[in-house]
Amino acid sequence: MSIRSISLLGATGSIGAQVADLVAASPETCQLVALSADKNDKDLLALARRFRPRLLAVNDPAAWQRLSAALADEPVEVLCGEEGQIAVAACGADVVIVAAVGMAALAPALAAVEASPVVALANKECLVSGGALLMAAARTHACQILPLDSEHHAIFQLLAEAERAHVAGVILTASGGPFLHTDLDALRTVTPAQAVRHPVWSMGAKISVDSATMMNKGLELIEAQHLFGLAPATLSVLIHPQALIHALIEFADGSLRAQLAAPDMRVPLAAALAWPEPSAHNFAALKPGALQTLELSPPDRSRFPCLALAEAAQKTGGAAPVVLNAANEEAVAAFLCGRIGFTEIAERIAAQLDAPLPPPPHTLAEIVECDGATRRAFRQRLDGARSPGPHHKTTRDTRDTLDNEKDRRAWMG
Repeated sequence: MSIRSISLLGATGSIGAQVADLVAASPETCQLVALSADKNDKDLLALARRFRPRLLAVNDPAAWQRLSAALADEPVEVLCGEEGQIAVAACGADVVIVAAVGMAALAPALAAVEASPVVALANKECLVSGGALLMAAARTHACQILPLDSEHHAIFQLLAEAERAHVAGVILTASGGPFLHTDLDALRTVTPAQAVRHPVWSMGAKISVDSATMMNKGLELIEAQHLFGLAPATLSVLIHPQALIHALIEFADGSLRAQLAAPDMRVPLAAALAWPEPSAHNFAALKPGALQTLELSPPDRSRFPCLALAEAAQKTGGAAPVVLNAANEEAVAAFLCGRIGFTEIAERIAAQLDAPLPPPPHTLAEIVECDGATRRAFRQRLDGARSPGPHHKTTRDTRDTLDNEKDRRAWMG
């Protein structure tokens, strides 16, 4: 196999770090040629010296200046801002991995689809806000989009082995997060430090909070609709605390087929780097003893109102998923920096969705405008809100868990 060139957006986050380790472990098959980050120039500099890419990009001008100065004598181009992110995405690498957080990754993801044969997505927001646009571009440019969420990776594998005509439904599993059995009244006083401590997965703060509210599973339902061309009515969710079953498919004859794997993001990441060949890595292979207890149960939407909001937005369609995603990003950022309480996340998203929706966006510019308008309206409502109570204060313990650059920015306000 020839060496594959890899471009990595979001290189200094938790996903990016795991990709870097996988590439370092496979120098005979993979080479990092382009990297981007938000403003973490320190870690990006370390990666640049470790892998010697030809192109780097950061969003923050001060970080760009420091990085440019540190690499002035190196044969690497250092770019700044959205244009830099797009350049990293569109550099023509064999595989582009989109591990950057948030809707801001949509424009780079579109550029990647137009320039590379394989794009691996670890970003939910791109598909939720611009899924129709992104998948249409992938078809036009013959680009294979590989999902990196463990659930969508599992669905990808299951559907590849099944006759679509025989598939009656697809089930995504959810661990239930850290508050699956917490008293409902106690959820009002949940702190950011508690919300980001996921019982199974090690993730950035934003997605950890999404898991705690189960918004992540609602976003994944919308993702699955776009990724696999599935009708919303065929998609459902089950709680599975062990996080060993990542997805199931139902067949017309009533039988089920499941995909099981260790809860380790390196499994789908290694598969994407090797695709279409099977991955040679073996990460904590499941043992029979680990399968003695496999619980599956329907989610309680009174406990997880964000899941119900996402399902409603998916059913409504049009601008609703864009509004849902933008409001959720703003609400989670407000929670992480102590401006609202945990249960207010769902309340504020619901208030945004209850407002008149804009016309359905179809182009990138229309999606960006819809997203921006939602954020402006959300912040106006937030600025008129009451001051946060003592239970909204954020601690150093929380800050230490914010290992994604955008999460750090949310912390700093």
